Amino acid sequence: MTWVTRAALMLGLGFLYAPILVLIAYSFNASALVTVWGGFSTRWYGALLADAPLMAAAWVSLQVALLASLIATILGTLAALILERHGRFRGRSLFTGLVFGPMVMPEVMIGLSLLLMFIGIGVDRGIVTLVIAHATFCTGFVAVVVAARLRGLDRGLEEAAADLGAGPMRVFLTITLPLLAPAVLAGALLAFTLSLDDLVIASFVSGPGSTTLPMRLYGQVRLGVNPEINAASTLLVALVSVFVLLASWLTARRSRA
Repeated sequence: MTWVTRAALMLGLGFLYAPILVLIAYSFNASALVTVWGGFSTRWYGALLADAPLMAAAWVSLQVALLASLIATILGTLAALILERHGRFRGRSLFTGLVFGPMVMPEVMIGLSLLLMFIGIGVDRGIVTLVIAHATFCTGFVAVVVAARLRGLDRGLEEAAADLGAGPMRVFLTITLPLLAPAVLAGALLAFTLSLDDLVIASFVSGPGSTTLPMRLYGQVRLGVNPEINAASTLLVALVSVFVLLASWLTARRSRA
């Protein structure tokens, strides 16, 4: 890399991440004015913990993310197994499109279509609809991670276990699943992060009593930014970053193995 490309890279990264660093810094601002530095303080984190509506929204987001990531992990792992282990079958193209379609579709379209479906079948919007919507959106991401690992597996281990008398289920539980475990965990962490961070889809399918943390923060920002919102955003950024880095580390570690 030349100095020109390095400079361009640093400018690009700075443009992307400088606002986030400023937000984190001002979450420790003692002043109530977000544009005036009044000294270092953690008072706004204490105020955040005392904000009942905001903490309720965080609890809803955590519940939805856990349930949606669990469902997406199960469905995504099964989808990857079907696509990578069963070769060509009738309807494969349609099945592939159903699994990976939500990854490339605009979130507005996903949210609107799910909203119309829930209204059409008479399902009240709430935590259940949020979980279904987020699981639908995240399944494809889990399938991509697990499928990538499946392509690198030595099928000779599975075939040897089968030759020794192990049935398909026992081969899967004792050979395939342990080898897939890091990829499955990485996919689950990625799904959890995507669900926790979602705003657009949740805005369509949420209902009374099911406001998520990103929705709550967005609603408060429209009325004005205060350091408490900076503190909540900092904690959300930190949590998402931890899960993304952990998922990336697990994927890279398994790829090198």
